[in-house]
This record gives sequence, C-alpha cells and structure tokens, in this order.
Amino acid sequence: MKIVVLAPLFTLMISMAFASEEKPETQILFKNVDIFNGLENKLFENHHVLVEGNIIKTISDKDIKVRDDATTIDGTGKTLTPGFIENHAHLMLMGPNLPAMEANMTWEDFAIHGSRMARMYLMQGFTTVRDAGGANGGLRRAIDSGEIVGPRYYPSGAFLGTRGGHADFANFSAPVGSETNFGRLNMAQEVDSVADVKKYGRNNFRMGATQLKYMQSGGVVSAFDPWQLLAGSPEEIKAAVAVADSYGSYVMAHSYRKEAILSALDAGVISIEHGFAFDCDIAKVMTEKGAYITTNLTAFDPGLLDIPAVKNVASSLAKAKSASETFKNYIPNMKKCPVKRGFQTDCVGSVDACNIQIAYEKHLNNAFFGPYESLKTLTSVGGEISKLTGDFTNPYPKAKLGVIETGAYADILLLDGNPLSDFSVVGTGDKWFGAEKRPESPETIKLIMKDGVIYKNTL
Repeated sequence: MKIVVLAPLFTLMISMAFASEEKPETQILFKNVDIFNGLENKLFENHHVLVEGNIIKTISDKDIKVRDDATTIDGTGKTLTPGFIENHAHLMLMGPNLPAMEANMTWEDFAIHGSRMARMYLMQGFTTVRDAGGANGGLRRAIDSGEIVGPRYYPSGAFLGTRGGHADFANFSAPVGSETNFGRLNMAQEVDSVADVKKYGRNNFRMGATQLKYMQSGGVVSAFDPWQLLAGSPEEIKAAVAVADSYGSYVMAHSYRKEAILSALDAGVISIEHGFAFDCDIAKVMTEKGAYITTNLTAFDPGLLDIPAVKNVASSLAKAKSASETFKNYIPNMKKCPVKRGFQTDCVGSVDACNIQIAYEKHLNNAFFGPYESLKTLTSVGGEISKLTGDFTNPYPKAKLGVIETGAYADILLLDGNPLSDFSVVGTGDKWFGAEKRPESPETIKLIMKDGVIYKNTL
C-alpha cells in the first residue's frame, strides 16, 4: 500500500527535477549596436548580439529570434565592446604609504578597502582585474559568490621578494627574520633562497593565487631598494617559475632594467611588469617566448617629479630623476618594436585617488599610442594574459575574455559613441594630481555587464 502511495509522489519529484534542470538560460538581446570586437581596427555596424546565461550566443547583422521572455536593449548609436581588463592593480593597498600600512592597518582595513576598490573597478568598466600583489583568494570568493560587487579577479597572493628588495615592507628597524604585518596576512613575503621561493610560492597558490609575482627590480618611492637593483638569483627566479608551472600557471616579474627583463625572460617569466627599459632587443626575445608586458604610463607623465611622495623625499626624487632619464625611450621603442602590452594602472591609495588615476591612465594610453592600440590593450590582450593561468588554476576557464565573439563570456560595455574616433567615451580623465573627484561611473559608459549580469544600465 505504501508503494502505491509513494510511486506517484516519486514520479512527481523526478519530473520537477527535470523541469528545473531544463529551465532555459536568460536571454538578453542587444539590438542595433556597433561592435568593437577587441581585435580589429574597425566597428561592425548595426549588429545584434544575443546573450544566453553568461555566454555570447549569437552575433549577426540580421534580426535574431528570441523567446518572449527575453530582455531587449536598443543600442542605436552605441558601441558594444568587451569589458575592460586591468592587468596590474593592488586592490588591498590603500596607502597612504607602505610604513603606515605595515604599522597601523588591520585585516579589516585591508578587506574594507579591497571591497570598495572592487566595486569601483567594475563601475569604471573593468569586468576583469589581475591583482599584482597583496591579495589572496578571499576577495575573489566574495565577488564570485555575490557577497560583494566586483570584477572577475586574478590575485597573486603575497609579493615575493628579497630582503631589502621591493617587497620588503618591514619597518626600518626590523631585524632579519622578524614577523611583519604584511607577512602575517600573506600580503608580502621575504624570500632569500630557493627553498623560500618554493615554500611561499606554493603557499600563495594554497591561499588562492592564480599566478605568482616576483619583485626582481627595485622601485622609486620604496624605502630600501634602488630601482637599478637586480634582486634574486637566476636560480630563485627559476624556482618561482617551476612552482607556477606545477600549478599550470606563470610568473609575473617586477622588472625595470634591461638586464633584469632579459634575465627574467631567460628564467621563464612570461609577464614583464613595468619594463621601463624596454627596447627592440627585449622585443625580439619577448616575441620568441610569447611573453607579455604591462606598463603604467603615468611613469612617463611630465608631472611625475611633482608627486608629493617623490618630491618631498630626497632619495625618491633622486631615484625618479635618474629613472626618468634612463627610461625615456620606452614609448618610441614600443612603437618601433611593438609587443603584446596589457593595460596597467598600479595605483596604491584611496578609492577616489585610484579612480582618478585609472581615468588618467586611459587618457595617456590614447595620447601615446592612439585609440586602437589602447582598446586592444584594455581588452583582448588582457584576455590572453588571463588565459596564461591555465585550465586548472584559472577560475574562469570555460570561455574567452576580452573579445566579442560567439562563445565568449558575456562581459560587455555599451559606450555612448565610437571609441576609435573619440576615445574619451571609455571614461578618460586628462588630469592626475589635483583632479576633481570623479563620478562612480563614467556617464559615457551606458551599460556594464559582467558574466551575463547587468550592473549598470542608463538606457
């Protein structure tokens, strides 16, 4: 008797389960848009793009048939582009300087700042961010689970660097081997041997890193390191590459001097960060090895020497002057011998200050390289860099990023105009220090979609 009663109920449950599984993906149709696909120096005019779930399903210059429950967005006069990709950010580093963060900040301070930065980046049109040091996997988990709003996120875990190098954020009087705030939180780790590199590199992946960041050169505003520094032995850098290889991923290296860049490439580093001494010799090696470079173009801004953190510190001012003289040929060399270059801002500071710096970095890209190269830098090149994390370390492995094509992730912007003729529509700002506070999101970015979800729509 019980079997007779339960059988219809069991059948009903099974049918409900199948009905749930067969629920169709949400459809969003963009009509009458001009498309910049991330790759070509042209717009595909008056096209239609269908998004199903989180994937671009169909692109056509003909009408696309959709279901009755589909959402339709008329993009007449608008340009549909891939979401922008930031390849070198530090979402956890709020400033105002490294000593203050080392001595006075708690994990709550860093977490709150990181969550605010994540939202700011998304609302500036960046649907993907690669964090170049100082953040572990927790922020990505919060974003991907919907706890906070932000872009796709590729963190590097702790900076890896030598004592006295660019990842040494300890207080001036700290003895060798002493525990630091950055070390406790796995934001920066001192590595002075192959064994250290292996231990902390593996720990970074354990903590959610998608790639490793090695601090090979010194810096300008940091305390202990001349920018000319060649930190870490070839064996140590190769050890970082070996650890990354075992996770199917790669190493990005903070490298300034020509000798540093070539040494990093020889060790197997695939992403050169900053790379200010870039020249055609380096370009040849990078092309042979399939390597990438990301450079913060604010380093070539005429007002660099007036930045308070530089101007008011004698050692930093001296370093900045010598660096500027040495690196002055970067832009002509990049034009003469171009390689794959990703967009980089490298801001450490408040959310408002980084918002301004991002807009200015967009502006400088266009000023130095023009709209097409700048758009590629913001989109398809960043998508290729994201793929370097491999199939099992990449948190978003199922589709392409940085392009508008069938089967790619639905990370999409609608811009009010043609960015190939008026680059300002991507949300540029023509002033850095002293600029007024920027809005939460540029008015010219009319729609922001990440992973098939609309986060802004003013149409």
